[in-house]
Formats: sequence, C-alpha cells, structure tokens
Amino acid sequence: MHEHNAECKNLLASLSDYVDGELGEALCSEIEKHLLDCENCQVVVNTLRKTVDLYRSSDESTQVPASVMQRLYVRLNLDDFLSH
Repeated sequence: MHEHNAECKNLLASLSDYVDGELGEALCSEIEKHLLDCENCQVVVNTLRKTVDLYRSSDESTQVPASVMQRLYVRLNLDDFLSH
C-alpha cells in the first residue's frame, strides 16, 4: 500500500474536520488542491465520507467500537494516527 508523504500526513490529520465542514477556507483550499494530484488521499477522503454518511444514517445510539476504528485506520494505512 502507498506510504503517505509528509504533506499527506499533515493534511490527513485535518480530514475529519474537513469532511465535517469545520475547517477554514484556506485549509480547505489547500486540501482540495492536494486531492487533485493525490489519488491515495482521494480514496481516504471518499472512504471517510462514506463511513461518516453510513454512521449518520444509522441509529444514533450506535457507537463505532474502538477496535473497528483501529482496523479502519490500519486498513487505510493511517495507523500512525492511532498513537495520537
């Protein structure tokens, strides 16, 4: 699987806020510019959006278990973020 470079890792740290629409315009523009040229980060963003959409459409009392989130991060090659 693709190793994320330093730029990817910096942007991936803000993706949750990006997908939730909670980032400022400048950082959103920076992420969107990066996504134009980085297919791997496009996959991560699309997967995160789908996951969030599925979660929001499910029963609100349902919580994603920590083990599921850990497997998702590992599968997306983001396991570095688990230690934060």
